[in-house]
Amino acid sequence: MLFRTSDGVEPPPGLPDISQWDFWIGDRAERAETWATLRATPGLPFYPERTFADAPFPPGPGYYAVTRHEDVWHASRNPELFCSGRGGVNIGDLNTELSEFFGSMISMDDPKHFRLRSIVSKAFTPKYIGAVEDQVKVVAARLVDAMLDRPERTADFVEAFAGPFPLEIICSMMGIPESDWKQIFEWTNHILGVGDPELTGTYEKLLEAGLGIYAYAQALGEDRRANPTDDLTSALMAAELDGDRLTPQEFGSFFILLVVAGNETTRNALSHGLKALTDFPDQRERWFGDYEAHTRTAVDEIVRWATPVIHFRRTVTADTELSGVPLHEGDKVVLFYEAANRDGNVFDQADRFDIARPMQPTQVGFGAGGPHFCLGANLARREIAVAFDEIRRRLPDLRSVAEPDYLQSNFINGIKRLPCAW
Repeated sequence: MLFRTSDGVEPPPGLPDISQWDFWIGDRAERAETWATLRATPGLPFYPERTFADAPFPPGPGYYAVTRHEDVWHASRNPELFCSGRGGVNIGDLNTELSEFFGSMISMDDPKHFRLRSIVSKAFTPKYIGAVEDQVKVVAARLVDAMLDRPERTADFVEAFAGPFPLEIICSMMGIPESDWKQIFEWTNHILGVGDPELTGTYEKLLEAGLGIYAYAQALGEDRRANPTDDLTSALMAAELDGDRLTPQEFGSFFILLVVAGNETTRNALSHGLKALTDFPDQRERWFGDYEAHTRTAVDEIVRWATPVIHFRRTVTADTELSGVPLHEGDKVVLFYEAANRDGNVFDQADRFDIARPMQPTQVGFGAGGPHFCLGANLARREIAVAFDEIRRRLPDLRSVAEPDYLQSNFINGIKRLPCAW
């Protein structure tokens, strides 16, 4: 993998270099130690940027790494000072058109963000989400049926359950024909597999996947506007705010966000969750022994533990200060949710998986509040709860039996394969 690095910017001396790609394919325990070191270091360390050698834009001037829970929370709750719409939410800059193409409303600021979120929120009514729950239970039961039919009693958990479970739910919600599900899965893997040679590898492949899913979504949206059904695509295309509707182009970008986020994040939360329940059998016994009593906190603990999205970047809009460091307009700050969710100053025994951990203080796996808090958080929580309930009742001894094959990424805390047995 060939990268280009910011000119004239050196990593902070004496601190681990998280800008090197090797860091993101290294040992997970060492990564946790790195976050602890950075949290304990006064101020905000400054790092160079790296981008694909074939990318049409050079690496930027560098970024400040934000690793403490308090700082991540502050930046997220002050979007007027730490914005999303100047170059996007990933470390490397994209122009406005490209960042909104891939990121939709997460790469926007108000009033554009407020307008788009207000329109799409009208489709996510409690009635609709309630109806989806029946589908969630059906899919979970069918996937467990297929696992129980395996005489060898082994599988790759990602392939057998964690991958198809959220994919089938989101595709069914959107009214995507089953014959297209495999293609949707491949596109989402390429988009969020940036940097992993097995999945994407180059900027060109990333762009190909984005254009493919965007064109598919536009065609689907235009069809549902002309021929509405009872699916979420039809509801989104019909949603109005003061007579204003989504354009097919806006729907195309929101589709990328919805399908990619709705698939990959839940998939990885489930995979990390199974590994955690294997590694901490006392917590598994406690949860499965009184499921309803612990489900609310257990699901949030899985999200904290997994932190499926490792970081989002913000751009400073005016002179300010964070953690004692003066910041100026145009500076980049990268909010490392993974680090914030293991902050020992906030979470008691942060490196222990605890299914009864109190909900306050709040984990930041869905974002740390503010206008960009995850729109699908409630659906994701319900999916995780239903999935492990089905496993608890019918595969109570399901466990991981080997180390995961992790995604090589500084953006998604992904698991590509997880051998399991029961």
